Amino acid sequence: MLQIEGAVEATGPDEGVAAHYGDPLREQRVMAESGALVDRSNRGVVTVSGPDRLTWLHSLTSQHLERLGQGETAQALILSPQGHLEHHLTLTDDGTRVWIHVEPGTAPALVAYLNSMRFMLRVEVEDVTSGYAVVSVAGEGAAGFADVLRGSGGVAMMAESFGVDALIDRGQLPDVPGRLGTPVAGMWAFEAARIAAHVPRPGVDSDHRTLPHELGLIEPAVHLNKGCYRGQETVARVHNLGHPPRRLVMLHLDGSVDRLPGHGSPVTLDGAEVGFTGSAALHYQLGPIGLGLIKRTVPVEATLLADGVAAAQEVIVSPEAGAQVKVTLRRDSVPPPPAAARRLK
Repeated sequence: MLQIEGAVEATGPDEGVAAHYGDPLREQRVMAESGALVDRSNRGVVTVSGPDRLTWLHSLTSQHLERLGQGETAQALILSPQGHLEHHLTLTDDGTRVWIHVEPGTAPALVAYLNSMRFMLRVEVEDVTSGYAVVSVAGEGAAGFADVLRGSGGVAMMAESFGVDALIDRGQLPDVPGRLGTPVAGMWAFEAARIAAHVPRPGVDSDHRTLPHELGLIEPAVHLNKGCYRGQETVARVHNLGHPPRRLVMLHLDGSVDRLPGHGSPVTLDGAEVGFTGSAALHYQLGPIGLGLIKRTVPVEATLLADGVAAAQEVIVSPEAGAQVKVTLRRDSVPPPPAAARRLK
């Protein structure tokens, strides 16, 4: 969709798709009020076919997938033996194949891992990124586009926070905006909405040491009463006995500064580094915002510096996360200003 007039290509992890189409703040407003189509075709797409596909993925991931219904959407994690986050999967089963989309550039590593775990099971794993593209209809009324996307030959997924994701033939990608009849928005608008909704992006808001509890992924992506999988011991230990060392926060950034913190830049308190900045964006209502992963023990009322920019915290993952405490705050709409922000007590 970079051929659309006014398209400006994104950089960094979203290289290859549009950052915006000329007016990112207007695109955010349109997305929030009526829904917008977002090109996410840089994401990886993997399929798993064969009669053992669901029981096999159930055994490898954090999610309960044995009885995933046809057309249902789920999130799942693949963890390291130490419980650190390696892959975040959004997936659905169409009755014959499981369709999975993952962060840009990560499909080959996921396929390599899955193939190493096949053994004698009746499954086939394929990286189909070259043939299929991810698009999303995000914002108000997005669910109404699911049938249209299916009618276009796509595999539609009901995404928890942003409406509908669809996997479509790459050859059809240029025709999708006209077929749907919905405005387009770039990744700047999509990312601003995601940050405002408190939704982390694994690989952007995480590092190689990240635990699921730290990002608040236990509720959407981990089933706590299923059988063994790699990394389960760490998840169970944190959930039942302790607390993760870090917690995700939303950063309300100083709007008088004419820049956003760089990805991976340090978050400091009184001159000491206490974490790092993940995503950051300019929101059409909230101003500059971001997500940070900081030490659990940082006082929730403390004002931080994110790459030198003053930042007030809004709690996403409670300092008391783990030990069977509910770990996330979820929003169904645009968040209130910082003074009215909800906190987990």
